[in-house]
Amino acid sequence: MHNIQPLLNKTYLKAKSARGVYIYDESGKPYLDGSSGAVACSLGHSHPKVLPAIKQQLDKLQFVYRSQFGSEEAEQLATKLFELSVDKSHAHTFFVNSGTEAIETAMKVALQYWQEQGQPEKKHFISRWKSYHGITVGALSLSGHALRRQRFENSLEKYPLLHADLERDSLEIQTKEFIGVVEKTGAKHIAAFVAEPIVGAAGTALTPPSEYYPAMKEICEDYGILFIADEVMTGLGRTGKWFSLEYWNTIADIVAIGKSLGAGYAPIAATMMTEKVLAPIRKGSGLIMSGHTYSGNPLSCATALKVLQVVEEDNLLANVNDKGAYIKNKLMEWKSKYSFIDVVRGKGLMIGVEFDPSMKGLQARIIDQCFNNGLLVYPAVGGPYGKDENGILISPPFIINQHETDELLTKFEKSLKELIA
Repeated sequence: MHNIQPLLNKTYLKAKSARGVYIYDESGKPYLDGSSGAVACSLGHSHPKVLPAIKQQLDKLQFVYRSQFGSEEAEQLATKLFELSVDKSHAHTFFVNSGTEAIETAMKVALQYWQEQGQPEKKHFISRWKSYHGITVGALSLSGHALRRQRFENSLEKYPLLHADLERDSLEIQTKEFIGVVEKTGAKHIAAFVAEPIVGAAGTALTPPSEYYPAMKEICEDYGILFIADEVMTGLGRTGKWFSLEYWNTIADIVAIGKSLGAGYAPIAATMMTEKVLAPIRKGSGLIMSGHTYSGNPLSCATALKVLQVVEEDNLLANVNDKGAYIKNKLMEWKSKYSFIDVVRGKGLMIGVEFDPSMKGLQARIIDQCFNNGLLVYPAVGGPYGKDENGILISPPFIINQHETDELLTKFEKSLKELIA
């Protein structure tokens, strides 16, 4: 085989077609997409409102290079994101192609923000051990996902990582640790604090308490540190709000988005920022030193705009909250029924299930059994140190209906029963 896929010695089934919440293999067997791919396909597959918009854009304009032309498609999408941002705080958007690139751009913008103000020594970042921000060296340096870091440890930047537990430790312990790290490192050396509002692959939908982000943002402001929110997985409706930081009434200085922006229909992500962040760069060098060949691609931008319009017009956030609560309540019932289910958590259609970490290999067996039963779920790590391969994310498309939701739950429980039979 010439095409490289993650597991080199595995023979992967080929997907033949997809529609709605289902993907079909070459034999015609349907798989309910209970994870939206990699928590990305928010509108499912072959959406009847999205496909015509893509075809229409193909007949109009497919590509322009960002240093030569702008496009109405990119401007319209940036305007829409501004309108959806919390309190219309993020007036400016820089388009890229993936969530990892959005994080890399956020890091570069934060560094440049301080450079333009004569503080180039502010070049370090603080993040959390239970986090995953991307697979490039820069983004991986911010991450604590042990499984994805281990081969590259010697090449990663040694940024300080916070280890206080978001669920088990008090807010006092968490803020004390943050302040301690800031003072040990020296605020004059720190560019930004980076955090996933709800921790996805590295925390199985780990959700901080209501006081957490207001407290962390206050510390950032007290010490002159930018706050970067990694909303690549959580943003644009996945958790039941356009941006999950809305649950904490907190506004980040810079926000990275992806996944649900293109919803699987186009490779696109973005770094959003406040006027406060862009102003010194505009007044200084007048240039953001970042970008990629396909940044602001008009085909991707037009597709993403249509995705957001469909979510809005079809009131899909209400469905995310409704079906998310239904799934979570059922999983909470099963937590009492199945002793190997340790934790159920999450918001909207980003729901995490952690299993007993002492049962080695259980995660892989559950994922495989679900796959055999025609259900796709997404792996995540958990446990007290974020090193246990014992979690999954259940994150179906926003369009899932009640019948499909019940089918998802039936397939999942069937897989659980078969494993303990």
